Amino acid sequence: MTARLAVQVDAFNYPDGTPALAEIRFDVREGEFCGILGANGSGKTTLLKIVDGLIKEYTGQVLLDGQDVRRLHPREIYRKVGLVFQNPDDQLFASTVAEDVAFGPRNMGMAEDEVAARVAAALAAVELESLGGKNIHHLSYGQKKRACIAGLLAMGHGTLLLDEPTAGLDPMGEYRMMELLLRLNRENGVTIVMATHSVDLVPLFLDRLHILSRGRVVRSGPPEEVFTAPAELENVKLRLPHIAELIYRLKHQDRLPFPRLPLTIGEARREIVELVGLAGAPHTKENT
Repeated sequence: MTARLAVQVDAFNYPDGTPALAEIRFDVREGEFCGILGANGSGKTTLLKIVDGLIKEYTGQVLLDGQDVRRLHPREIYRKVGLVFQNPDDQLFASTVAEDVAFGPRNMGMAEDEVAARVAAALAAVELESLGGKNIHHLSYGQKKRACIAGLLAMGHGTLLLDEPTAGLDPMGEYRMMELLLRLNRENGVTIVMATHSVDLVPLFLDRLHILSRGRVVRSGPPEEVFTAPAELENVKLRLPHIAELIYRLKHQDRLPFPRLPLTIGEARREIVELVGLAGAPHTKENT
């Protein structure tokens, strides 16, 4: 079940009075793959907890299908939205993968045949169908993250909030995780809101991006609109994707006439081929 989110956090302070978030405004559309990009300490995790209803002491409102999450019973929230923590060991607790994934549907009062069907479908969706009987502690870090996602899918969540889903993974693991999330989004219609500081992954997968700096959203839009110049990102302790940084320097320091700033290797390859007069050469559909 997908959900519409409208986030308006006017102010939130930590218990010691330190300001954490202010003047946050953005919507999440049904079926969107949305990113919250920010350096460590920018407030990404806190913001996700507010959206999920775990933090309530703030001014403003978060609307879930038009209803303030602070006025909803936790079960009403969890039927639609679920949060995947950065460290999967903070979320997994059962002895086996299948038992952990089954906990949510059972807690929602579903019949055992329905629970079994949901567990099977969720494990298949995250490509863990052969590991249902495996001990949680014997999973790899990436498999644990997938198991956390499966637990939320089994409860019927149509919107996933993910806190640094690629943290702690090697480069191949990062890419496989992002491919999984993209497939859930594109093929299963799952709305995804992902907090991350990985600027190189963002252009490949996300529809819309919100840059968070010092607790405030400073820019929003599609990645190609948000990533414009390194100086602006440096001010919020971020950088351009590596390929965009290269083309930016070739354009502004070496005066090569690139018409636009490509964000992926595939886009940069096409721009370079056209620039050197080989536009008629065969092109592939590389996007990475």
